[in-house]
Amino acid sequence: MKITSRLPVEAYVEGILSGDRVILSRAITLVESTLPQDQFLAENVVEKILPYSGKSIRIGITGVPGVGKSTFIEGFGKLLVEKGYKLAVLTIDPSSQKSHGSILGDKTRMEKLSSDKRAYIRPSPAGVSLGGVSAKTREAMLLCEAAGFNIILIETVGVGQSEIAVKGMVDFFLLLMLAGAGDELQGIKKGIIEMCDALVINKADGENITAAKKAKREYTNALHLFPVKENGWNPKVLTCSAIDQIGLSEIWQMIEGFVDQMKRINYLDINRSNQLENWLHDHIGYLLKSSFYENEEIKSSLTKNLSEIKAGKKSPIGLARELVEAFIDGISRK
Repeated sequence: MKITSRLPVEAYVEGILSGDRVILSRAITLVESTLPQDQFLAENVVEKILPYSGKSIRIGITGVPGVGKSTFIEGFGKLLVEKGYKLAVLTIDPSSQKSHGSILGDKTRMEKLSSDKRAYIRPSPAGVSLGGVSAKTREAMLLCEAAGFNIILIETVGVGQSEIAVKGMVDFFLLLMLAGAGDELQGIKKGIIEMCDALVINKADGENITAAKKAKREYTNALHLFPVKENGWNPKVLTCSAIDQIGLSEIWQMIEGFVDQMKRINYLDINRSNQLENWLHDHIGYLLKSSFYENEEIKSSLTKNLSEIKAGKKSPIGLARELVEAFIDGISRK
């Protein structure tokens, strides 16, 4: 990603803190850039705004394709801004593994919310990061908080590894489900159920109402089989119709109850501290991997040996060990 013009660090910081959305968007574009000079500048911007971040409620929203995530976020988002909140929506668009391009169509799918001046929607390409989650979503979230947004919604691509990454950066994790799409309890993985703080059955309207009520009973019974979460919260099961604006207020009341309960036991602060530690280790891994593949000796050795790997004449495990040892040796000689 190329940045056509860069601002001084102070200009980004002042613009963000004053709520300038143009500067905020440029700052997010900066943190998404893969150019080394942009990454260094972005690190300085994030460092400067860090004391002004952390004052929002962070909510992750996921669900399989077709569950109605965009419709839900638009309806839920309208409810929140009408209550007086400043809302930022960070959506991750799937990237093509061939062209690395993405559609970035969330603003089109959330037409009403995107035109509301009280909300800010930022679609970002997933790129090649883990599970389709933008590697820079955390930084974008902090920038939005510093710009004065007090609720951040993060929408993931779908059910998969991306949920692990998003769970590690939000306060509340909401899983959207459909009723009547087969055997509900069989059709989802245990892991995603264990991670969610609430399971919401969307599209509970028209002929789906009976099926939604049945699914709610089944999921509620199933959740009782899981061990109690370390924070003492019992995940809730609710139904809603995002398109008809039914059940959205109850969902927000539940989230408010969760936040109040977590604040009473100081769990929000503990959880965020742990998330910052995990972010540190994640970024160390990212920087090490980047340095490894940018190393000229490593690139040369990979080029020489790749044909033998692909032909099955050389072990990938053996070559990986050789390359890593050569990389470490090169660092120690400097």
